[in-house]
Amino acid sequence: MKQKSWKRWIIAATVLALSWQQLQAQSLQWPVSTAETKPWTRWWWQGSAVNKEDISRLLKIYSDAGLGGVEITPIYGVKGEEANFIQYLSAQWVDMLQHTLQQATANGMQVDMATGTGWPFGGPWISYEHACKQVISKNWILQKGMTIPEKVAAIQQPFIKGTSTTPPKLEDVKDPVESNSNLQQLAIDQVKFAKPLPLITLMAYPANAAPIDITALVKPDGSIDWVSPTDDCKVYALFLGWHGKLVERAAPGGEGNAIDHFSKPAIDTYFSKFDAAFSGKDISALRGFFNDSYEVDDARGQANWTPHLLNEFAQRKGYRLENYLPALFGKADANSNARVLFDYREVIAELILENFTQPWADWAKKNGALVRNQSHGSPGNTMDLYAAVDIPETEGTELLRFKFATSTAHVAGKKLAAAEAATWLDDHFVSTLGGVKKAIDQYFIGGVNHIVYHGTNYSPASGGWPGWMFYAAVHFNQNNPFWQQFPALNKYVERSQSFLQAGSIDNDVLVYYPFADAQMEHGRDLLKHYDAMRPEFNGTRFAHISEWMQAKGYGFDFISDKQLKQVSVRNGALHTGGTSYKTILLPGNKYIPLASMQQLLQLVAKGAKLLVYHAMPNDVPGLANYDANTAALKKLLSGIQWKENGSVQTAQHGNGSISMSANEQQLLEAAGFQREALVDMGLQFIRRHYNGSKVYFICNAKDSAVDAWIPLNAVAAAVGIYNPMTGETGLAQTKRNSNGQLLVHLQLPAAGSLIVQVGVVKTAVKYPLYQAIAKPVAIGKTWAVSFDNRFPNAPAATNVTALKSWSEWGSAFTYYSGVATYRSSFARPAGNAKWYRLSLGKVGESANVWINGKKAGTILGPDYSLIVDATWLKTTNNIQIEVSNSMANQMILLEKNGVPWKKFYNTNFPAKLAENRGADGLFTPIKWTPKPSGLLSEVSLTALQKL
Repeated sequence: MKQKSWKRWIIAATVLALSWQQLQAQSLQWPVSTAETKPWTRWWWQGSAVNKEDISRLLKIYSDAGLGGVEITPIYGVKGEEANFIQYLSAQWVDMLQHTLQQATANGMQVDMATGTGWPFGGPWISYEHACKQVISKNWILQKGMTIPEKVAAIQQPFIKGTSTTPPKLEDVKDPVESNSNLQQLAIDQVKFAKPLPLITLMAYPANAAPIDITALVKPDGSIDWVSPTDDCKVYALFLGWHGKLVERAAPGGEGNAIDHFSKPAIDTYFSKFDAAFSGKDISALRGFFNDSYEVDDARGQANWTPHLLNEFAQRKGYRLENYLPALFGKADANSNARVLFDYREVIAELILENFTQPWADWAKKNGALVRNQSHGSPGNTMDLYAAVDIPETEGTELLRFKFATSTAHVAGKKLAAAEAATWLDDHFVSTLGGVKKAIDQYFIGGVNHIVYHGTNYSPASGGWPGWMFYAAVHFNQNNPFWQQFPALNKYVERSQSFLQAGSIDNDVLVYYPFADAQMEHGRDLLKHYDAMRPEFNGTRFAHISEWMQAKGYGFDFISDKQLKQVSVRNGALHTGGTSYKTILLPGNKYIPLASMQQLLQLVAKGAKLLVYHAMPNDVPGLANYDANTAALKKLLSGIQWKENGSVQTAQHGNGSISMSANEQQLLEAAGFQREALVDMGLQFIRRHYNGSKVYFICNAKDSAVDAWIPLNAVAAAVGIYNPMTGETGLAQTKRNSNGQLLVHLQLPAAGSLIVQVGVVKTAVKYPLYQAIAKPVAIGKTWAVSFDNRFPNAPAATNVTALKSWSEWGSAFTYYSGVATYRSSFARPAGNAKWYRLSLGKVGESANVWINGKKAGTILGPDYSLIVDATWLKTTNNIQIEVSNSMANQMILLEKNGVPWKKFYNTNFPAKLAENRGADGLFTPIKWTPKPSGLLSEVSLTALQKL
């Protein structure tokens, strides 16, 4: 095996070899930067109380900070600003949108807008007819000759749930809900009024006889003249209920019912309001429309029905669902229960795709815009929903969660995969830019290449400090002290995304998404909602093999049944339309649609490699065409002739092969490709094709630095390194191990990251690597410290000789949140070193550094060091360090002094962590001790030499 590997590396290296003269011909270049390579931010318009002057001012501030775009999301208002509220989609509101588009364009930015206020889609123009629905059932068991013991009728059970600290009372709310004038104050999330519900169907199931539809026998008053023909006759009545979900966090003019996502007339009615508002208006500069995650069923009950569901079901499945209501509600045998429930869920999944997501995308296209969608959390197949839009968007912190969105982008060849980034990263006012960078790196490793911060509040100049704020946010706004270092983070994201948006993904494995397995499981309710691996795939082989491959350094993407239909084979590679893969893996799923198994075996017959974890699926899901599909599947599987090969079973099928094993390592090795062993060093990576080269984004996820020769599964005469934090580039130091594998010398600080380009690298400049040649030398005996008075309660300037948190310097400094500038001087260290490492030690929280008036860099943490060129130094030198702490300390003081900064309608102002909740259940920092702020330890220089 080693001999073959050695030969393979030698041959590949020879083919890709470049002459040294060619390497000297050009220098390394970052890919072209655009508004889309820069990070974006969600821009909350509270109460839509915006004005043109502040819109212009803020967009200039955002552009100067390095943001490439904003996503306008109107939400609930600020108390005391009611006179400035603008009704959603009014002429004045559209005028503000147009002004935003003009000013964004002037600042080199782009704009998306949420397709509504808050979430989900809905508003006051959505009547009960088009609002989300819920099926209500009643059932009886009758003996022969008995009649139904009550009227066939149902009353909607009254219910109300609000977000405000003063819960609304149902008796104070008028029906219909949109007729209430104080909806901002009421802040209702869900409401159901007591009212009679229309009957959908009434079905009788006599023992050992065919079902009987007795709906027509029900009289207007609910009585019925009918008796049971047998003993143990089951009778089911279905009623059409109103789910009652309203738009959450709605802005003025956006409060109202959430739409029926399964109904085409509902979405058409919803868009009619936008069409009227935009008629004759120029919104051509709008890049796209956005949809936040489904979030309809984070309420009591489920939105699980639509008026024409029974007919839709019959057309799609070939049988009448009403004939199987006991099975739908889990009251038949287990096999029938699972299969009918699967068919019902599959129809719902198709309806949300065909009657919501696709029409939305089509509507946006007619308006010259694209769509960006968070498909997760819905009862549909999230991967198919992502595939129907231009930009799939994920959120959260779980790497495998990201892959459901990013895999779809990769498989379909979509340029962008977005993330709602840093939502609830920490509790309020304590998130750091270093922490944000670590979170962003995980998005990058998971395949995201379009960061949208969560988020930035529109806050007018008159709003003061801390200004208008949204809960669940890191507070990326100009009132946050870290705004001074924010441009450096944004430049990091911009440089990283310039590579991550270029070319195509270079993953090896397609992992089949076993949606049918989850849909066949009963679950707690009629519908399941799919968000990530958890909870629906907890403990499954699908989750295990995915986690194992991620940990072991295998690049992979998920693929759905629908996407699988588009895959073809050329020269043994699987082509998806977006890129190519070396193999496809079945992750130990039990069920598979017949069409998917047929497609897989056709691909294998044409030369593809199929890997099977544990065992082949042996059953088809659902009840529709079950007998024929089962027989066809068994026939397909019986045609596979397995051979034992240790712990791996193999089979030839046409021009391709199938390998099956419960041993993960041996199964993946059977595919004939190697993993990226750099993960064994605590590194993470994502790999892309770019201009004939392989590009790695490599992240050090450890809390300690890495200085090592890193193995890469690629070959080339030269390797380039790009530092997205500093912009520095150069030629890497490389060698080969005993197997001929490429090794690249990398130095990565804790939480550091680099981009490595293997092949077609043309540069003669070496990327610098350093080692210490002396012990650290402390600098700065006395520090003159001044405080930025743009922030409240700025203390007077002072001098210090010992560096510790300024919150410990006395009462004038304790609660200051802002920016402090430290100035000192130092002598050039003895010796003739050409480079030094400047270490700030511990910092609270981020810093900009100047030496002799030259910007040395920005440091975000957790590593607070940077390289200093000795040519910058004189005999005596001046150093200036601008340190930003968090907003926390000043917020503690505001809370202690009873300053009313929590002045928002609706949710005002929740905490992430239970320990930060006050007696009213809302966020309070009043129990906090002041957070460490400023330079917290000795500043030093360490002499270095280049390797």
